[in-house]
Amino acid sequence: MSSSRISKLSVALKTSGVDSLALNAGPSLVYMTGLHFHLSERPVVTLFTAGNDPVIVMPELEMLKVSGLPYGIKPFPYGDNPADWEGVFRKAVKSLNLDGKRIGVEPQQMRLLEFRHLTSVAPKAEFPDASEVVSNLRIRKDAEEITAMRKAVKVAQSALEATIPLIKIGMTEKELAAELVVNLLQCGSQSDMPFAPIVSGGPNSANPHAIPSDRKLCAGDLLVVDWGAAVDGYISDLTRTFAVGEPDAEFRKIHQIVQEANAAGRAAGKPGVPCANVDSAARTVIEKSGYGKYFTHRTGHGIGMESHEEPYMRSGNMQLLEEGMTYTVEPGIYLPERNGVRIEDNMLVTANGVESLSDMPRELRAVG
Repeated sequence: MSSSRISKLSVALKTSGVDSLALNAGPSLVYMTGLHFHLSERPVVTLFTAGNDPVIVMPELEMLKVSGLPYGIKPFPYGDNPADWEGVFRKAVKSLNLDGKRIGVEPQQMRLLEFRHLTSVAPKAEFPDASEVVSNLRIRKDAEEITAMRKAVKVAQSALEATIPLIKIGMTEKELAAELVVNLLQCGSQSDMPFAPIVSGGPNSANPHAIPSDRKLCAGDLLVVDWGAAVDGYISDLTRTFAVGEPDAEFRKIHQIVQEANAAGRAAGKPGVPCANVDSAARTVIEKSGYGKYFTHRTGHGIGMESHEEPYMRSGNMQLLEEGMTYTVEPGIYLPERNGVRIEDNMLVTANGVESLSDMPRELRAVG
């Protein structure tokens, strides 16, 4: 798999306007090579060029990771003395004759640590944004990737279903989040989850990216749970909203509106449709209901190895959906200092339409 991806990258580089792609530890490096490195005080950079084996600058102690790979790679290892690292970087860059060339980077991933080493040994080089070079390869998932994502959705849904009976009035958001994390692990998620679950009740649920707090769940709360699992390096990202006890009529109303917006957003996607249309379909439902100003974020984002990646379901994004793309549909209504609702599903673009990978009930369920 990695050898074919490296070959595809080699072809992409020839038409990209960059001479090389520099990747440090992160999802794109895993995608291209299968190599996992932790971000640490020890820099790791892999340099890809068309027609050559990748070159990797890496710690000597991790050399076993590059032995026996099914593709060629040229390691430039270094020891524990930081004074020697620049010399190793210089040899790696010189081996590909990259000084004065265009070395593409991912601005959202490349750390200053690695970037400083590269600019120091290639002072005449340019370092353009080459995010699209990799994202154009990663954005369409193959059968193996889709299988992993299906499993990640199944694990996440099973974990929350196992957690729901534990929800009680008086338990804190933190306590509920802890129970959910335990169930995610027991149901099969990797320990390196895509993100820490969001568990927010009552006024906190009106904050889309709330952090679980010591606030206790109260009767009348809406409870937003945004969670996901990771399986074989691929993730799920879901949200459901529950009623703690009996909520006010308006809160039931906004949940029904969001549920309808979610359905409209899910139905809007298919090959050839602009991402903006998915956003518009969901947003229009909420705006017509009179709650448009309380839907404060885009309708969705791509998912795969990361919980946020291309493509983005937002206004003005005319990128066309293609078979194999995966993304979220997650409209919401957030009433400040009162309650909030979000319903999120994971979508796969098929040859003729879309499929929701998630099927957990979206209706307002009473808990506690």
